Amino acid sequence: MTSTLFLSSLRSTASPPNCRFHMSSSSRSGRPSFDSFDTICRRRRRAWESAKASVGVEPRPTVSVGPAETGPVDCGGKLSAWTSIRQERWEGKLVVEGDVPRWLSGTYLRNGPGLWHIDDYNFRHLFDGYATLVRVYFEQGRVMASHRQVESEAYKAAMKNRRLCYREFSEAPKPANFLAYVGEVASLFSGASLTDNSNTGVVRLGDGRVLCLTETIKGSIQIDPDTLETIGKFVYEDNQGGLIHSAHPIVTESEFLTLLPDLVRPGYLVVTMKPASNERRVMGRVNCRGGAAPGWVHSFAATDRYVVVPEMPLRYCVHNLLRAEPTPLYKFEWHPESGSYMHVMSRATGKIVASVEVPPFVTFHFINAYEEVDEDGRITGIVADCCEHNADTSILDLLRLQNLRSFAGLDALPDARVGRFRIPLDGRPRGELHAALDPEEHGRGMDMCSINPANLGKKYRYAYACGAKRPCNFPNTLTKIDLVAKKAKNWYEEGAVPSEPFFVARPGATEEDDGVVISIVSDKNGEGYALVLDGVTFEEIARAKFPYGLPYGLHGCWVPSK
Repeated sequence: MTSTLFLSSLRSTASPPNCRFHMSSSSRSGRPSFDSFDTICRRRRRAWESAKASVGVEPRPTVSVGPAETGPVDCGGKLSAWTSIRQERWEGKLVVEGDVPRWLSGTYLRNGPGLWHIDDYNFRHLFDGYATLVRVYFEQGRVMASHRQVESEAYKAAMKNRRLCYREFSEAPKPANFLAYVGEVASLFSGASLTDNSNTGVVRLGDGRVLCLTETIKGSIQIDPDTLETIGKFVYEDNQGGLIHSAHPIVTESEFLTLLPDLVRPGYLVVTMKPASNERRVMGRVNCRGGAAPGWVHSFAATDRYVVVPEMPLRYCVHNLLRAEPTPLYKFEWHPESGSYMHVMSRATGKIVASVEVPPFVTFHFINAYEEVDEDGRITGIVADCCEHNADTSILDLLRLQNLRSFAGLDALPDARVGRFRIPLDGRPRGELHAALDPEEHGRGMDMCSINPANLGKKYRYAYACGAKRPCNFPNTLTKIDLVAKKAKNWYEEGAVPSEPFFVARPGATEEDDGVVISIVSDKNGEGYALVLDGVTFEEIARAKFPYGLPYGLHGCWVPSK
């Protein structure tokens, strides 16, 4: 497929403003059903009048549909974290317990899978769900919130046709016959059948535009951070081509940096994009050293002068992509014999300055990286930290929804650690990988991380992540990691499932941990709230309660007030 054809396949227009799907929790099955037009209009009017009275401003009646009119969804004993969102959108004021700092002014956005079924068809995997975007707005100690489905082509097609129409992480459309299967395979290689369900991350570009992202390039969707309305596809205006990229670009006020895996000539393009531009420019290329396919790059790391490109032995597998039913590793295969490598590219030249073999590893998320210098100020190596699963791929299959919903008290969560790579820049062929602190400090659970963005690519002390209080089958604590003292502070509430802790620095702060940490939590009673922790003490200072529990979400970003 030519680059022109591929780019044209990404172009689309936003759906008409009156094309909305509203869900109700009143169906006999307990799953969301779709309301009549009259019901929607009556609910909008009631919510509009109620919001005017309680908030003192006129909300947009096309956005606000008010809290659901029924009680909590019957989850059959399961947390709301693993239950589909009960309605497509909601907006309102949250009840606050405690004191939200008055300096905290802006919007926390969180993206993640939130709708895991179409009628009676239930998806298998956490990563299959259609994207649900949550907004929590802080101003003068008050908290407003809303949520809304991201209107990808995959989501709209599913709602219109009442069936799966695009390939998700573990799901594939069921062809009616062999000819339909052949056509579906052809559309897979062209990218047409790949999903644009942008259910993984949300980032604010340096120019203020906000994108929801996933691992397919076509799944880059621009949204309005104030209304959560889907604006439309984000079209990359270049000829780089490709079908997939890292789900976690490194985004600053001055650049958008990401990796494009090459499945034909195994390797990665490192590309960068400036604010107010849609054009990605190539910084350089990394050729893979092992295996017939590149390793999975869900995320990566960078310093001020270098880009760190991981080559993990968990490698993409086209054969698995073609299967109608998933394997335990889904679109990947585990090839430890192919080797594990860390590549370092110079930002200035695009040249590879180091490529070292390291012990096998499995990671979803890199935390940060920085340059090591000697007493003369010369850069001698790179340190790169990640949430590392002890080279155990079983974490992927653990994230099946059936597993998450059926916790019976057994300790099923595989061990994880803060994996610290040391990459020499003196030509030595091997690097190191070890635990940055005793994993028992955080319960041998470690994922979903953030840092103070002022320390991105620089030497740092603190990281925030989800850890574990065992027994558990999923990370269930919020953890502040001190990489100097090699200690951790842990927040825990029995039966709760917290999402990624996101650090927001206090304006004017001079200490790395001077700020707050925000997380959206699903509690054991099926309810939910936005939690605010003190960045220094890691103690709760406030929680803002949603009218009902929300599905688990993945990653967030901060949009400061204008």
